[in-house]
Amino acid sequence: MAAIVPLRYLIVYPPLMRHRTDSWQADTPHVTCDVRPAVIAPRLARVWFGATAACVLAGVVIAMITAANDEGHFHPAPARAANEFAFFTIQSNLLVGLATLLLAVRLDRSSTAFAVLRLSGLVAIIATGIGFHAEFAQTLHLKSWEAIWNALLHTVVPVMTVVGWLLIGPRSIVSRRVAWLSVIFPVCWLAFTLIRGAIVHWYPYPFIDVTQIGYGRALLNCVPPPLFTLGLAAAATVLDGRLGQRRALPD
Repeated sequence: MAAIVPLRYLIVYPPLMRHRTDSWQADTPHVTCDVRPAVIAPRLARVWFGATAACVLAGVVIAMITAANDEGHFHPAPARAANEFAFFTIQSNLLVGLATLLLAVRLDRSSTAFAVLRLSGLVAIIATGIGFHAEFAQTLHLKSWEAIWNALLHTVVPVMTVVGWLLIGPRSIVSRRVAWLSVIFPVCWLAFTLIRGAIVHWYPYPFIDVTQIGYGRALLNCVPPPLFTLGLAAAATVLDGRLGQRRALPD
C-alpha cells in the first residue's frame, strides 16, 4: 500500500480523535515593525488581540474539562485532561493565545523570537481551521460544551487570528529566516509525539500511530506536514511584504 497521507491527517486531525479513535523577502537588518493598524485603532487592536487570547483560554479549558469527564486511554480524569496538550490543535491555539496576549499588552513588538512565535501560530491555526472544516465539520454533530470548545478552537480563533494579522499585523517583522524558523514547531511536535507515543503507547493521530502502521510509514508520513507549514509561511511572508508596502504608500 502506498504511504500516502490523507488530507485530513496532513493538515491536522483535531482533538476530536477521542470521539473517533521578490517572492520571499531576503533577510535584512532588523527593523522596527509597523504597528499602526490600517483599519483598527491601536486601542481597539489591543482589545481584538485580548479577545482572541480569551477565546483560546476558554476553548482549551473547556476541552480539558470535557476530556476529563469523557472515557479515554488515560486514567484518572486529570491525566485525560492533561493529554489534551498532546494534540496539534490545542498546541496551535496556545501559540496563537500567547502571541495575541503579548500584543494585547504591547503592540510594538519586533524581535525575531516574537516574529517566529507569531508566524508559527498563524500558519498552524490556518492549517487547523482548514483541516477541520474541509474534512469533519459536516460529519460531526456535537452538543453542549463540546460544541462550544469545538467552535472556539476550530472556527472563532482561526478567523480572529487571520483577521487580526491582515488588518493589524504587526507588519515588517517577517523574513525568509523567520519563515524557515516557523517549521521548528511542527518538527518538534512530530518528534515529541513519536517519543511520547513509544513511552505511553498512545498516538493522537492515525498517520503517526506506530502501533498500527509501523515506524517506516509513520516516519514517511512525517515529511509532508513541515513542508505544508513552510508553504503557508512562505505565502504569509510574501503577503506581509505586500501589505507593508501598500500601507507605506503616501496618501
